Formats: sequence, C-alpha cells, structure tokens
Amino acid sequence: MNWKKQGLVYKPAGDQPFSRTHAQVPFGYPLQDKLRVYFSTRDENASSSTSFVELDPDNLSTVTYVHDKACLSKGAVGMFDEAGTMPSWFVPVTNEAGEDEIWLYYTGWNKSETASYRLGIGLAISRDGGLTFDRKYTGPLLDRSIYDQVWVAQPCVIREGDTWRMWYLSCTKIEVIDGHPEPFYDVKYAESKDGLKWERTGHVCVGYDDFTDAIGRPTVFRDGDLYRMYFSYRSATNYRTDVQRSYRIGCAESKDGLTWTRTDDQAGIERSAEGWDSLMMDYCHIFPHRDQLVMLYNGNGFGASGFGYAVNQPEP
Repeated sequence: MNWKKQGLVYKPAGDQPFSRTHAQVPFGYPLQDKLRVYFSTRDENASSSTSFVELDPDNLSTVTYVHDKACLSKGAVGMFDEAGTMPSWFVPVTNEAGEDEIWLYYTGWNKSETASYRLGIGLAISRDGGLTFDRKYTGPLLDRSIYDQVWVAQPCVIREGDTWRMWYLSCTKIEVIDGHPEPFYDVKYAESKDGLKWERTGHVCVGYDDFTDAIGRPTVFRDGDLYRMYFSYRSATNYRTDVQRSYRIGCAESKDGLTWTRTDDQAGIERSAEGWDSLMMDYCHIFPHRDQLVMLYNGNGFGASGFGYAVNQPEP
C-alpha cells in the first residue's frame, strides 16, 4: 500500500455538552450523496458517546454537516456501558420484514477500581438511517471469558454469505507500570450465524511480540485473494509521551482470515514529523470510496487532536 495523507479533517469545537473533546475511532459510512463519519466523543467527565459529521464526497477535507446530538450515549447505572459508548463497526442489514437497518457493534465502558476500566462489546440498531441507535440488548454480546480474561473491545465485523466474522481486541492481563495499570491486548477471532450469538475459541490473529503490547482497533478488508488487516500498535511503557513507544500503523495479511502474517514494513504510512499526527497514529478504518481506498485515522492524544484521512495511491 502507498498512502498519501490529506490532512486533518475534524476536531470537535467543544461547544456541545456531549462533545467537549475527541473524535476517536472514526468510521466511514458512505451514503448516496455524502460520506458520514461516525466517531466517539467525550463530555466534561470523559464519558464517551457516538456521533457523526458528514463530508463532501468529492472533497473529504470539507465538513458539510456536524451532528449536534449523540446517536448513542452511556447506559444505565450498573450496566456494562454505564461510563460510555464507543462505536467500532457499522453493518447495513435488511431485517426479516425487508426493512433497512444499521447494526452498530460498539464498545461499552465501565470503571474498575484496580484496572481503571473494563470493556465489553454491545449491539445497537438504527431504523432511521443512522441518526439514532437503540440497544438490541442492555447487556453485552461479548464480555470477558475463559478466552478473554480482562475485557473485549473494538470489533471489526464482516458478513460472508451466511457467516458473520469478527476480529476483536482481547485484553489478557493488566500490569502495574510506574504506578499505573496498563492493559495488554491482542486481536482474536469469533464467528456467528446471525450476528448475535458469537462462538469464540481463543484463536489469536495478531498477538504480542518483543515490542507490541497493545493493538488498536483492527480494520479488515479483501484485497484480491488476500485478507488485509490494518491496526495501530504500541508498547506498554511511556507510550503516552514517547514517540518511540507510542501508537503507529501496522498491518498483516492472511489467505483465510485466521492465520495472519504481520507485514508492518508494508503499511505504507508513518507518523508525521510534526503536527497533529506526529506523536501517534491510531484507530484507523479503511473503506472503498470513489474507486479508491480511504483510510480514516486518529493522531495525537488518542483522538483528542481529531481525525484525518489518507488515500491509497498504488505505485505506477
């Protein structure tokens, strides 16, 4: 891949109570005459919710609409998402009645006294074209298990025939480093026949190595006979401030979506020398738009600096 950066697109102005900071984990959802980008934003208490902006499809650097309310907010007290909702993957679905829906697989946040937070994967459904989402269940579709010891989060979901495939983050341990609980998480795999009941075996797609202690949201797409996965990855120490340890973009390839080979040296994109994405690049989403692949991604501050994009320009 050969990505050409197009710059920063959007950062919240901070004038909405539900959206003071962050445009995290952006997801591009093409509509007939516009490109909608969903993301996670935070209020003054750092509780996350889901909202969106819309971009000019002919010039993705131009924001044409900023939604002024949350599409999905935090859950009720005691629920797995009581501290916030973070979108991950949107799937168009035609229900049994022939009606169009959008299924949102999201990460629910709740607090932990010892590990700062716990995460689970939930499902919310929109029946109004993606303006609002209602929870399918008040509980999570996936939570920690014998295969995922601490938490699960940020799934990528693809339908292939009658099979739903999910690549998701699995936190396997917490280590206290310099007095702070740091999570270690890799990418695992699950399957479903209906998108609701998921079977897990603990199969690891992209795991730890000498540097990698955590992997940001995977985005999987087909490229000819191959599956390609892009993600962000970092070390567990000093990653918030040290560019040598912080998030950067990596990738892997697979023939079957199960056995993956990391090809980080072929990612085709790196952090900038200065500016909004110079310390971090993270939480990317790759999708086709106007006969080319587009990558949305976050930069410094885990999305506090907003999101930008790049386009793939294959070598001649």
